[in-house]
Amino acid sequence: MAGFIKLFVAALAATVHVLAAAEGSAWPAGQPIRLIVPGSAGGVIDVRARWLAVRLAPVLGQSVIVENKPGAGGNIGTQVGAHSAPDGYTLTIIHTGTMTVNPHLYSRPGYDPLADFIPITHLGVAPLLLAVHPGVPAYSAAELVRLAKANPGQLSFGSPGIGTPPHLAGELFKRMAGIDTVHVAYRGGGQAVTDLIGGQITYSIEGLTVQLPQVKAGLLRPLAVTGRRRVPSLPDVPTMAEAGLPGYELEGWVGVAVPAATPKPIVERLYRAMHNILTSAEAREWFAEVGADPGADAPDAFAASIRAEHAKWGKLIRDGGIKLE
Repeated sequence: MAGFIKLFVAALAATVHVLAAAEGSAWPAGQPIRLIVPGSAGGVIDVRARWLAVRLAPVLGQSVIVENKPGAGGNIGTQVGAHSAPDGYTLTIIHTGTMTVNPHLYSRPGYDPLADFIPITHLGVAPLLLAVHPGVPAYSAAELVRLAKANPGQLSFGSPGIGTPPHLAGELFKRMAGIDTVHVAYRGGGQAVTDLIGGQITYSIEGLTVQLPQVKAGLLRPLAVTGRRRVPSLPDVPTMAEAGLPGYELEGWVGVAVPAATPKPIVERLYRAMHNILTSAEAREWFAEVGADPGADAPDAFAASIRAEHAKWGKLIRDGGIKLE
């Protein structure tokens, strides 16, 4: 009888363990979580990913390891994330380019942004910043346009890759200003800004997270922001519309997602953890410093916004004839 009871208790315990794992309540346990960044170290998405990782680890009780996988405008890292096991141990940073732009530029990006992921939440929405090397004789966006028109094909701008928001921002600037400048694609935003500081390229339209420290250090000169309003950290820098390009507006977003089929309890726990982090006073202060909003919207709302932007960018890319170089 005693032996039967022991077997029964053991079987019951095993059943409870299996059910708990199936419901996601045993997660995370004894295994670090990796956060894939589809870009190089030092870029906007990398900076935000590392900020989140530091704060997410103690909440989940597991280390969160950032893995940079740059290349192909973010497709390489995004593909790795999309095809990882849906067990909650692989998170992927997603952004405007990888989810709503690249699928319309690449015939085979290696993933389906609408089917291969469950979006968790936004990790920030912010304008970009048009900046030049201090040696460039342009102190406003209008002066940069005049310089470009006087030297067609001689000025250059950098981006983290073809199809990324900074690339599209640069192409939109060229089209609306009627200028001819050369696009230089890098493997990440950090590399583009490094070359801008070194004078290898003329200007860039990149995230404030990356460029603002360089502006404050006097290594770059800010000319305009791409959002609908000025940012508190650069109150004297006009919007592109104020700088002479009415109708120019572009904001980039960064978010977090998990592979499709990840158990709902894991998705909900991740969202609760990130929501608490992103609605904190610390988050509001940190994001406001670079003119961003921290997001924290629910998974369903985030997924709906991605679908809407996917359709919007698809139309703009087709109508504008934007193609891979």
